Amino acid sequence: MNISFVIPCYRSEHTLEKVVAEIKTKMAEMGESSYEIILVNDCSPDGTFAVIRKLCSENKNIIGVDHAKNFGQHAALMAGFSFASGDVVVCLDDDGQTPADEVDKLLAKIDEGYDVVYAQYDHKRHSGFRNWGSRLNKKMTELMLNKPKELYVSSYFAARRFVVDEMLNYKGAYPYVIGLVLRTTKNICNVSVNHRERIEGTSGYTISKLIALWMNGFTSFSILPLRIATYLGTFTAFAGFVYAIYAIVSKFVNPDRLLGWSSLISVMLILGGLILLTLGLIGEYVGRIFISLNNSPQYVIKNIINYDEEEK
Repeated sequence: MNISFVIPCYRSEHTLEKVVAEIKTKMAEMGESSYEIILVNDCSPDGTFAVIRKLCSENKNIIGVDHAKNFGQHAALMAGFSFASGDVVVCLDDDGQTPADEVDKLLAKIDEGYDVVYAQYDHKRHSGFRNWGSRLNKKMTELMLNKPKELYVSSYFAARRFVVDEMLNYKGAYPYVIGLVLRTTKNICNVSVNHRERIEGTSGYTISKLIALWMNGFTSFSILPLRIATYLGTFTAFAGFVYAIYAIVSKFVNPDRLLGWSSLISVMLILGGLILLTLGLIGEYVGRIFISLNNSPQYVIKNIINYDEEEK
């Protein structure tokens, strides 16, 4: 089995060599000689690309890709996929938290016939913020992308070649790998692996980056937010109609009753908020369509090391 490892790299100058060494050791233990490692530097501000250069000079089966600017983890994965030639593509993190020495568990499930295998962690070692973000992402992907409730998705997964090829057909400016996987196949399973403590540093995901990532997924692969806005508008219009009937009947029953300004202002604020929310949501969709029509790239590659297209 020819295996391609794709690793998005950001602020990992002190951890990347350990991850690569662990992959090499595990492949040697498994007797696998046909494998490659694609390291995608997502414009890391530290010395990550210098480490990638060093690793590429020592190993001809390591491909180094350097982005011109930071495009995000999912864009880095898409860039790595475009250089991967393996029958199976394995994606993992650059910080050592995803155990490369347990890749055989993922590959065994691929051998059983599954198209995609996600690593599942019994005890996650992320920060409280990241764990909260993961739980929220789980609920939102179930609602927006119809992800099965029992399926756990993570950054450590293995996928068959045809799944990766189908993902590469997506040319939009806002890639969301989970959405691309879910729309390609339902033959997905989980396998339990250990989750390690972070060796150093903190997660590169901030609340703004997480929100941007979720927006990528939901506006690119689901129209449910627009439907929710439609339902809210319909419900509000119905509630307004009922309230209007109530006000008219109340006026006939009690002509001296004064309908206060506070209720009027409250209704206006609710209606105005819903209108602005819906307009903002429509604007988000239209803006992304506009950017995609302008051929905004998923990523821009500045430099490539150890890649010969003719050999691939």
